[in-house]
Amino acid sequence: MENTNTEIKFLVEYDPEGGYTARALSESIFTQADDLVILKEMVRDAVRCHFPDEQNRPQVIRLHIVRDEVIAS
Repeated sequence: MENTNTEIKFLVEYDPEGGYTARALSESIFTQADDLVILKEMVRDAVRCHFPDEQNRPQVIRLHIVRDEVIAS
């Protein structure tokens, strides 16, 4: 069976306790890391583990990085 889902999207958020979390929007995949460089590696690894068959694995991983900022008025 050929892969029709060529992209997977993750919501990346800063964790108030430190580091970042990443949660896939369409699959049950979650990972976390201390910085964005390591988080990207962890996301790739999590996607490979979730989709062991390379033919069914999404070809593109999109990270939607959400950052809340509060500023004084």
